[in-house]
Amino acid sequence: MKKGKVLGIGGVFFKSDNPTASKEWYKKNLGFNTDDWGCTFWWKDNEGKKASTQWSPFDKNTDYFKPSSKDFMFNYRVENLDELLAELKENGVEVIDKVEEYSYGKFGWILDLEGNKIELWEPNDQAFL
Repeated sequence: MKKGKVLGIGGVFFKSDNPTASKEWYKKNLGFNTDDWGCTFWWKDNEGKKASTQWSPFDKNTDYFKPSSKDFMFNYRVENLDELLAELKENGVEVIDKVEEYSYGKFGWILDLEGNKIELWEPNDQAFL
C-alpha cells in the first residue's frame, strides 16, 4: 500500500536565456505577479487548505536541474516525502541527493525513466500564511 503520494503540481521550472526579461514579459503580457523567484500561484486544495504552485525561469547555465540535461524540471507537491522516496527507491527509481528541509517544506529529487529530474516537495503552506 502506498504511504506517500503526489497531491498536485508544485512548480514548473525552466531554463531561460534571460530570466529577468522572461519574468518582465510574463508580468507585462500575462499579468504574472513576479518577484525574484518567479511567480507564486495561490489556490485551495481539495480539503480547502491554502496551497501554491511556483513558476520560475532559471538562468540557462543553472546546475539545479543536474544530473538531467533537460531545459525544464517539474516540482510535484507530495505528502509523506520520506515514505514516498523509500517506496520509489524500493521500486528501482533513481533517488538523487538527500532530503533538504526549509521552513516552507521538505524536498527530495528523483529521475524518471527518461532522465528528467523531478523535485518532490512536501510543503509547509502554513509558512506562507
